[in-house]
Amino acid sequence: MIGPILSSSGIVACCAAWLIASSATSLYAQPRPNVLLIVTDDQRPDSIAALGNADVRTPTLDRLIRTGTTFTRAVCAYPICVSSRAELITGCTAFRAHAPFADGPLNETLPRWPDVMRLAGYRTAYVGKWHTSGRPTGRGYELTRGLFGAGGGKFPLTHPSDRLGNPVTGYRGWVLQDDAGRIFPERGVGLTPNISETFAEAAIELLRDPDPRPFFVHVNFTAPHDPRFMPRGYEGRYDPRTLRLPKNFAADHPFDHGNAGGRDERLLPRPLAADLLRDEWAVYYALIEHLDAQIGRMLDALDASGRARDTIVIFTSDHGLALGSHGLVGKQNLYEHTIGVPLVVAGPGIGPGVRTAAPIYLRDLFPTVCEWCSVPIPEGLDGRSLAGALRGGAAPHEFVVGYYRDSQRMIRTDRWKFIRYPQIDREQLFDLVADPDELHDRIVDPAAKPTADALKEKLSAWLFEHGDPAPFGPAVTPKSAK
Repeated sequence: MIGPILSSSGIVACCAAWLIASSATSLYAQPRPNVLLIVTDDQRPDSIAALGNADVRTPTLDRLIRTGTTFTRAVCAYPICVSSRAELITGCTAFRAHAPFADGPLNETLPRWPDVMRLAGYRTAYVGKWHTSGRPTGRGYELTRGLFGAGGGKFPLTHPSDRLGNPVTGYRGWVLQDDAGRIFPERGVGLTPNISETFAEAAIELLRDPDPRPFFVHVNFTAPHDPRFMPRGYEGRYDPRTLRLPKNFAADHPFDHGNAGGRDERLLPRPLAADLLRDEWAVYYALIEHLDAQIGRMLDALDASGRARDTIVIFTSDHGLALGSHGLVGKQNLYEHTIGVPLVVAGPGIGPGVRTAAPIYLRDLFPTVCEWCSVPIPEGLDGRSLAGALRGGAAPHEFVVGYYRDSQRMIRTDRWKFIRYPQIDREQLFDLVADPDELHDRIVDPAAKPTADALKEKLSAWLFEHGDPAPFGPAVTPKSAK
């Protein structure tokens, strides 16, 4: 018998009714795959060696890419931690998933991925950074291990000389509390240079659990989010002097994109200095290599458990990061280095070594895993299953759309990207085939005007259909575009 998870929410009754109506008993007669969902924080899509980055070492992720299917053009849609994670676990746009343009609570009327998996008979567990309203055990996760309450929001970056192996004190993380100030009973951890090891150990404990039910284990790492503390033992792994800055590095952004005064853009002195950025990249790469090693430990434990061949492993990040690209530091932008995310899916029946440029969203993972695991997909999700694409079929989307608060809107096809900044009546147009680093804005090119107009119309229609509460605004093309 299926019982309630959250007595204060109608979501469980809704999920239970949906599950019973789907004749779940007959669906689950055959063994179903386990799911290991690994999500990093602020990891750019171009930060993996196997995907072309010659500066970083990622042997575990390289191996995962060889054994699975890689979506090279996946996007997060809303490049902020809270909003991106809300889309991930609800399968819906941020316009529906939580209060628009604010770190508000989840929409309690929507099905949630862990709830759906738990009601379908999965052992659901959560590890790591919790950056969603409520608490994991109130969102469908039966078990929690190694919880961390938030990211680096209150911590400014320090000079690199303070982070290269010196002891770090005073960073204990944020206490997990509910609205009444009561401390959560789950076991929490603090922010330390080797926090990824703590998360990996917690995940390994869950992967070794002898519970015979199929598992859904969701692991959220904090790395490589700032404050970027050098992991112990990784000092000197990357010499800043040898590192190449992104081709689209700039000292500053040419206009206020809607977050010029935001927290992330105040982390480093302006104009951005190449030497200081190389120092940041050295620590960023060290954190990714350290993170890669911890994922390797987790996959080794999965192999040792005897359940690896029956497990879908998903690796992704909540969004990317600028870190000097386009003169920006943070993730509050819609350029490819930030709106894009690494995404690899490996497991039973999934083609090894496949790479696809299919346009997809993180929110598509919810219905994808449901279909792959023979769990009925709840009605009304904005995400669409990628199961067909994983089997070599067509992608479920013609284009993808991105958004940030009320200041940025984007549409991207297989070739073109159009960005609208409603607050300043500015637009950009990039030919991503000829200009993948988005260095040459074509918005004032007369030959590209029909393309821009068509994309603008599609974007406006999509936003209206999906309930965007922000005004799209009249199109005003600047006399010149930098």
